[in-house]
Parts: sequence; structure tokens; C-alpha cells
Amino acid sequence: MGFKCGIIGLPNVGKSTLFNALTKSEIPAENFPFCTIDPNVGKVPLPDNRLIELNKIVNSQRIIPAALDLVDIAGLVKGASDGEGLGNAFLSNIREMTALAHVVRCFEDQNITHVDGSVNPKRDVEVINLELILSDLETVTKRIAKCEKLIKTNDKNNKIQLEILLLIQKDLENGQLINLKNFTEDEQKIIKSFQLLSSKPMFFIGNINDSEQSQKYIEQLNLVAKELNTFVIPVSIKIEHEISTLEEEEKKEYLEVMGLDEPILNKIILEGYKMLGLKTFFTAGSNEIRAWTIKDGFTAPNAAGVIHTDFERGFIKAEVIDFKDYIANGGELGAKENGKLRLEGKEYIVQDGDVIHFKFNV
Repeated sequence: MGFKCGIIGLPNVGKSTLFNALTKSEIPAENFPFCTIDPNVGKVPLPDNRLIELNKIVNSQRIIPAALDLVDIAGLVKGASDGEGLGNAFLSNIREMTALAHVVRCFEDQNITHVDGSVNPKRDVEVINLELILSDLETVTKRIAKCEKLIKTNDKNNKIQLEILLLIQKDLENGQLINLKNFTEDEQKIIKSFQLLSSKPMFFIGNINDSEQSQKYIEQLNLVAKELNTFVIPVSIKIEHEISTLEEEEKKEYLEVMGLDEPILNKIILEGYKMLGLKTFFTAGSNEIRAWTIKDGFTAPNAAGVIHTDFERGFIKAEVIDFKDYIANGGELGAKENGKLRLEGKEYIVQDGDVIHFKFNV
């Protein structure tokens, strides 16, 4: 569907190691800047225990989870917007993302080079954000010039675009990231069409170790995140990568010893999914149980089209059961007998967890 979460940050902060852990691939993750040049792309299965619950009832031949598209983008440095460190190419990669996971180093280790010579989460975040802002300022300034040339045409859409661009320009010149919540829904659609880097939803991943100093760095990063109306997931990327290489039984034993229900990586995947504004609906049958990814706000025909375009084109109705009702009533038959199966039409907005059977005719 084209929804991608980009892993960004300074060079050498653990982005590629995190990507390896999440995707179980083995791309290079060396101790020097710009180890990653071309973006690495991977599909990550979405951890969802609801699939297991469904299968206890349906006993299907196979289970297919939803997936998150992750992209490991090479590290940005100060001056990237002017082309430093292959900056223009890397910024262009970010432009293609729908949401961003910003990895920030929050640990000391003399054996691992820091591109700026010292660990400082606040400064490191500001370096990345400034490059995004400067790149956007250049884009916005060019768009304003084009709109101003068309003022005499009295084009209504051009006038609206110019007004929005001037507001954005003011924020960027004040060193502020673009906050879409300050704009109406229609204005947000226009802004998204500009593909501005600093308007993309973002959360932080604080790469830690078990030291007290690392916790202090996380506290510093939490303050930065609060100012930007986002959040931090603290994680030892090194340990999570080691966990990801274990066999399932060994992994389970390790997590029990650590007092964890699941790897912290699962939280990162789920938060990336939420940041992208995605939801999941299910189809459940004896041959296959499948989780399907849709954008928040999709109607029943839109969701049907994710399965096959014919389903959307010939949509008649959708038989819908809420996930909790499906489980509580022992499946489709029980839900139907107890009045929990609903017939929904073209205007129905699909909810996260809906179990759906589509009726169509082409």
C-alpha cells in the first residue's frame, strides 16, 4: 500500500543493527559513518496475538500476519541540506517515508565512534531536525515563488496553497518542525502533497546500555520528545539484536529470565504501525487466517479492494463481526446465532480487529 516507516538518525547510532534485529536480515553494521548508503528495505511481520486467538477457533491451515515496511536510511550529518555526507540523497530517501523512527545514541562507549565526538541526545536530535527544517525551507521557498507568479490568474487553489505555504515558511524560519495538528483536515491534505520532511510523524528510539549515565541520557531525550509532542522507546539495540538471533525456545527462556512478555522490538513495530495511521482487519477460514492492513478511515469497499480490486468494484455488502464478539461466541456461527454478525454497506468505516466476509458481484 506504500506506507513506509523510515529509520533515521546520525551515522553510527545503531540504525542498521536495529534494522537487522527487526527484519532478521544481516546488512552491514560497522563502526564507521556512512556504512549504509543505499536504503535497505524490509517487511516486518506485525506481532498480533489476535491471530492465535482466531486460530484456536478456526484451526486454519496457515496464518498470515500483517506487515510493516521498514527502511534503514543512511545517517544524516550537520550540513546534509547543503549536500554534506551525501545529504541530498539521504534527505530524498526520507521524503518517500510516511513516518519516521529516529534512533538516538544514549550510551557511552569509547570503542564506538560518535560523528560529533561526544554523546549528547538533545544536540543530536537538534542536528537532525535542523537539517529537515532547512531542506523544507528550501522546498517551501521555491513553491512560494511559483505560487506568487500565478497570483494574477486568480486561481482559488493557488491562493489557498500560497496562504498555507507562507504560514509554514514562518514556522520553519523560527526553527520549528511542521505540526499538522495546527491545520484543518483539508489543509493537512495539501501539506502532505508537498512531501515536507519535518511534517512527518516521528518517534524516538533511545539506544541504551545498562549504565546510570544511559538513564540520564534517556531522561534528556524524554524532555526533548515532550517538547515535540512525541515519545521515546528506550531499548538496548545490541541486546535486542542478540535476542532476535536466538531460536524460539531460547528466546522464550531469555525473556522469562528478564521478566519480559515479549521483545521490546515488538513495541517498536507496533508504534511504527500506529504512526503510519494503519489498522488491521481479519479474514478467517479453514484454509487461511489473514490480517490485512488498511489506512485509518477506510470504508468497507476500500478494505475489500485491498484483498482484490474486483472485491471493491463489485462490492455488495460486508458481513462484519467484532473481534471480541467473534472470540466470545466461538466463531462465525455462534456470533450469527447471537446477533453479533452485522451486515454493513458502502459507507461503513472498518474498525481495527473487524472479522469480515465480503459479498461482491462482478
